Amino acid sequence: MGNRRLAREHALQTLYYADTGKTQGKDINEYKEDFKDSLDAAGFEFCSGIIDGALEHQAELDKIISAYAKNWSLNRMSVVDRSILRMAAYEMLFSPENTPVAAVIDEAIELAKKFSTENSSRFINGLLDQIKKERKNGQN
Repeated sequence: MGNRRLAREHALQTLYYADTGKTQGKDINEYKEDFKDSLDAAGFEFCSGIIDGALEHQAELDKIISAYAKNWSLNRMSVVDRSILRMAAYEMLFSPENTPVAAVIDEAIELAKKFSTENSSRFINGLLDQIKKERKNGQN
């Protein structure tokens, strides 16, 4: 498994815990430290950047996701799907990494296939594709 994919998996787990409030008294930075040994320095920095960025921009990301999630409120989405969407939207719109958008979407789909329901990958793909099109048109 690639270092960035593993970093995204760890970021997803941390964002999941943050969203559900099941941090068991742990600070988000403590969760990040739990993953330090399984990633190289670049992977750990990438993982931390996604976590910090998605949390910092969460209100903006939620507005953007909500705008494209026709007939789906954020609260109606599974926590896993919501976390994947926040991560991917953050990477697409705010991350300084400049990861190609197609790669971000592909990784989000793979995370959904691994950690969510059968239909989640299609839902996530469709929503992120809409964000990509708007971004390309300069509207985000």
